[in-house]
Amino acid sequence: MKKLVVALVTGAAVVAAALIPSGPPVEAATPGFASAVSAIKQSSWQTNNSVNALAIAGNTVYAGGLFTRIRQPGKVAGQGETVRTYIAAFDRTTGAPTSFAPTLNGPVYSIATSPDGKWVVIGGDFTTVNGIRRSKIAMFSVATGKLVAAWDPVVAARVKALAISGSSVYIGGAFRAIDGTTRNRLGAVRLLQGDLLPWNPNANNDVYALDVSDNGTRVFAGGPFSTINGASHYSLAMLNTTTGAAYDFPAAAAIPKPTVTCTTRVKDIDTLGDKVFVSNGGDGKGCYDGVLAAQVSTGKLLWKNNCLGATEAIKAIGNWVYKGSHAHDCSSSPNGFGDGTGTHYLLVESAIDGNLGPWYPSTDANPKSTTKVGPLAMAGTDTDLWVGGDFLHVNGTVQQGITRFTNAPGGAAPGVPKAPTLTATSAGRVYVKYNDVYDVDNLSLTYNVFRGSLSIGSNKYVSYYWQPRKSYQVMDRGLKRGSTYTYHVEVHDGRNIKKGPAVSVKIP
Repeated sequence: MKKLVVALVTGAAVVAAALIPSGPPVEAATPGFASAVSAIKQSSWQTNNSVNALAIAGNTVYAGGLFTRIRQPGKVAGQGETVRTYIAAFDRTTGAPTSFAPTLNGPVYSIATSPDGKWVVIGGDFTTVNGIRRSKIAMFSVATGKLVAAWDPVVAARVKALAISGSSVYIGGAFRAIDGTTRNRLGAVRLLQGDLLPWNPNANNDVYALDVSDNGTRVFAGGPFSTINGASHYSLAMLNTTTGAAYDFPAAAAIPKPTVTCTTRVKDIDTLGDKVFVSNGGDGKGCYDGVLAAQVSTGKLLWKNNCLGATEAIKAIGNWVYKGSHAHDCSSSPNGFGDGTGTHYLLVESAIDGNLGPWYPSTDANPKSTTKVGPLAMAGTDTDLWVGGDFLHVNGTVQQGITRFTNAPGGAAPGVPKAPTLTATSAGRVYVKYNDVYDVDNLSLTYNVFRGSLSIGSNKYVSYYWQPRKSYQVMDRGLKRGSTYTYHVEVHDGRNIKKGPAVSVKIP
């Protein structure tokens, strides 16, 4: 029996093929979801205040921030709490806390783990750890959880950013000295000994973000600074790992220079292979808040996404860049959402071209927090993504401060399709009209239309949840006059199937 499929799109007509975004395929890499991790929130403990920093070593996730308590999954504030002062560690597999519980006297703003997984370094505003003097920075053994007694650099003010590569710990923040020697907002110490290195890029304002390229040849620094070693380098710099000299970095020109109405600065940096990804946040209406990608080896710009709403945190996994932001206008991106659609705190972009991808779980922002922006930190591997921030809920359920997503098969299910609208003709035809649905970790969904148990049409369409729902139509023919037929629609995302209600029609 021959079938005819007609697209009837609400509003302006759209050719179905045009709905497919450019960039990587949206087909599920793991059945049930289409990016590296699903949008399903996995079980994890919570915090009683903001998480500012995350890092992973082996099967342990370290979280630092403003919190002083952690609590069990699903519990509301004040219930099932355990003391953790500004730093905690969680099991990556279960989301439960480990026994790691140092006592700090001030917040943590940055965490880095050594590539060999043996050491974890934390930075922030604290001056003591377990009653022992530590000036804004401290190191712990991952194996034992103990403070490294002989490792004691003295940093003069807040440590906001950390990165470890080879035998060096790179430090960024608001300080003007390390160990009594001038180091303006950037400096480095040896990983095992903690003694000061000659690395001295000399930034003229605070540093918010640091990362080292995967090949260990470049340090990337970001923040509200405008010069490095006296030369102009606004908000983003690519530095020599030994001398601290700044390389020519053409991609940095994509960050607009400040004006009387607009200022933007780098908030986070993440490297993967020969790419470096940079997130920005602006002050002022319409200022640059998006993400850019550059090539490590050449420094050239690869792409730039211009979504509005400061991007506080990013993490690159495979061909995807996950972002924590308070994005409210991505109309500049293909198939993006316009202003007025709400705040989209968690999104993913293609690492290839920056276009929005198939992942949009939801959080909120704590209106009583100091930041009030939602997600603030990310860490992840090929199999999981951890998100920290000032949020109170994730996917509509209580989950404060920290959450995690994994690549466990299944993912979120599509929405349940509504009953189709049927139109029968005396020529033995039935026109079956149905609306699309959306899935929070898939864009491409398969719609199967059934007459009873017989499939009369199967088509794949792309939908984003912020778009108006679209309508499609299948024509069934060769039906007997006077007979009654029943139809329903099923939607498939690669693993999960949702069946809509059935409706019947009589052929006149």
